[in-house]
Amino acid sequence: MIKNDIWITEKAHKGMISPFEPSLIREIKINEDEPSRRVISYGLSSYGYDIRLSPVEFRIFRHIPGTVVDPKNFNPHNLEPTPLHRDANGSYFILPAHSYGLGVALETLEVPGNITVICIGKSTYARCGIIANLTPAEAAWRGHLTLEFSNSSSADCRIYANEGVVQLLFLEGEPCAISYEARQGKYQDQPERVTIARV
Repeated sequence: MIKNDIWITEKAHKGMISPFEPSLIREIKINEDEPSRRVISYGLSSYGYDIRLSPVEFRIFRHIPGTVVDPKNFNPHNLEPTPLHRDANGSYFILPAHSYGLGVALETLEVPGNITVICIGKSTYARCGIIANLTPAEAAWRGHLTLEFSNSSSADCRIYANEGVVQLLFLEGEPCAISYEARQGKYQDQPERVTIARV
């Protein structure tokens, strides 16, 4: 069963999502003297929660001649740090045309033992050619999600930091025999940094 806003709020107040925004935010005010600024929505929705992209780090895959990306022996040099830009519209990273990048969620998650979280892309970005990889957070997983994005368009695209970037859906199941925490999953307790592939 997919969980609703009432359940998400209750669990968030017990530490499932931090920081937690109890409504869907579409505009923010930076200073009292300035008008509000539109943002890509984040926070609580009817049956999900839109998390934000952290401004801490975004990395883009680059080709190193003579190398092949190997998930069993990942070369961190294949991921190039990308600068955070700022203008009147906000802070953003640029994902070049036909490229792939990794970011990290601003929020920390602590998934309950009978829940699996599915992370899906937002339609605002999909309409610009940005596809967020469908990512799970299993029962009893905790940390900052590393998020994967591909730019399928032929134009460079902005991905805004501190604004909504993906939506989380919370699916309840019967209690599992072994949770992610119990089996000591390799991506447990991820920091607010991009976590590369591990085996």
